[in-house]
Amino acid sequence: MFKKTHKQIALEKAILSHLEGKSTEVANYIFNDPEIQALQDYANTVSIKRLGFNDHGPVHMRTAALNALIMFDLLHDAGIKFNLEAEKLGTHEDSEVCVLTASLLHDVGMTATRDHHEIIGIIFAEPIIRRILDVVYKDNIHKKTILKAMIIEGIFGHMATEKVYSLEAGLVLIGDGCDMEKGRSRITTLLSQQPRVGDIHKYSASSIQKVNILPGNKKPIKILIEMSQSAGFFQIEEVLFPKIISSPVKPYIELYGQVKNEKMMQYL
Repeated sequence: MFKKTHKQIALEKAILSHLEGKSTEVANYIFNDPEIQALQDYANTVSIKRLGFNDHGPVHMRTAALNALIMFDLLHDAGIKFNLEAEKLGTHEDSEVCVLTASLLHDVGMTATRDHHEIIGIIFAEPIIRRILDVVYKDNIHKKTILKAMIIEGIFGHMATEKVYSLEAGLVLIGDGCDMEKGRSRITTLLSQQPRVGDIHKYSASSIQKVNILPGNKKPIKILIEMSQSAGFFQIEEVLFPKIISSPVKPYIELYGQVKNEKMMQYL
């Protein structure tokens, strides 16, 4: 049996606190599946040890999922219907299953490559998605087909290099982009021996103290990024902001950044 870190376990508990019904069943399946754990662990090995990037493993994918679920609940509380329900193809619960599954599998392509890993990830994820849905949705071929397509859309679009059109998929890339707190770059910072191309991502991420996802003032979702120094604005402007701009969820988001003891900047 694989060993989980304390952080991973804490994130799983936090995720489960947002779920019920089929979503809980899916989460428990993913959290206890050896193949998924092996893929997520190896994605981190490739990302951190081989490429010198930040966390792309089980903690990151769980953090991205938790971020997406918090926003999912805020949209639901505001009366926003997700695409499956609005198009009479599924329920609110089905949409949650899609957001959860895509978020927890979105970076498995990092096991093979960084370039186009969102596309490579679909190859790894597709048989896993199929067996998850076979367990949870049994013989409902119509529902399983639609949900699998939407989960793949979420994985495919999480880098904002390809357009997505559903709110469900749109939450996956923003949930991913919101994982930018300083702890995510801690290991690569410690391992770094000399300057290299791309270090601005690492050091700007080290400036991010807290990413707050809250009810908005005029819109359902407020994202407030707290920073220790202005280098953190790079993370907002080059990583998170482009993802929000390309997401169908953009009309429902307020985005703010603030360096400690300085004036708050509003992006959206």
